[in-house]
Amino acid sequence: MSKFPDKITVPQDVLLLREERRRCMVSAARRGVLFRSGIIIAEWIGFLYLGSAALLLDALSSLIDVAASLFLILCIRLADRPPDRHHPFGHGRFEPLAGFQLGVFLTGIGGWMFFRELTASFESDPSFVMSSYAWLIPMSAVVLLEIGYRHLRYTAKKQNSPALAADAIHYRIDSINSVFATIALLLGVYFPGYSHLLDHLGALVIAAIMVIIGMRAAKGNLDQILDRVPEDLYFQKVQTAALSIPGVLATEKIRIQSYGPDAHVSIDIEVEPDVSVESAHRITQLVRAEIQKQWPSVRDVIVHVEPYYEGDH
Repeated sequence: MSKFPDKITVPQDVLLLREERRRCMVSAARRGVLFRSGIIIAEWIGFLYLGSAALLLDALSSLIDVAASLFLILCIRLADRPPDRHHPFGHGRFEPLAGFQLGVFLTGIGGWMFFRELTASFESDPSFVMSSYAWLIPMSAVVLLEIGYRHLRYTAKKQNSPALAADAIHYRIDSINSVFATIALLLGVYFPGYSHLLDHLGALVIAAIMVIIGMRAAKGNLDQILDRVPEDLYFQKVQTAALSIPGVLATEKIRIQSYGPDAHVSIDIEVEPDVSVESAHRITQLVRAEIQKQWPSVRDVIVHVEPYYEGDH
């Protein structure tokens, strides 16, 4: 061999898929912002005219989520930046970091609102009577938010984004919140003497749900920040890609770090003991490229070569 072998590069399609991922996520988040802004305006007008605490809390919950979505869009863009001298493993942790912060923020706001509404529920107001049509506002929001949740959840699962999944959870939170707001307002219509109490009880339930789901969202993103082992299907994907390369007889010690748009893989492959260094090097390059083709989120692959001996495992 007269020169060092050329590096085997992944197809351009892999890079395009990464760009498509970012574009899909940003587009979905933007649609969510516009979508929920309309609901917030409707609920805020309802609160101003009807004085319902449940409508106010539902609108505030959605307003928080809109702010969270705007923050998420910024972090998605930051996470997609390529590695540089100061960040050799890329910037992918921006995504789960954003999702974790959103979860903590939602939990904190929900806790504050819970105690606020708990205090207000003991303050009776016999003159307060709920409008017979107030429940139509949150009921309409339930339908629209559920549609938004399913669309965003599908995009998050397809693009393997826990941060976008956390944002989708906020849709489900808002949808569930609107369900309880609807129930509280309907009960207030049928039991006008308890309108004030029922309204605040509905707001209490909404706040409690915000705390519970916010904690779950924070945990899911924290798992990625702390390098929790990803699902088995990713290990199977990596192993299948490696074994598809001629010359690879077995694999072991697969380690995966996955966060946001990035994943880093370390894998040991076993080849014939008498294979040349040049051939082993080429096999490792093919393994790296194949793993990145099968899983475009993989930013880098470290391949370690070991000799294969039958029955040594």
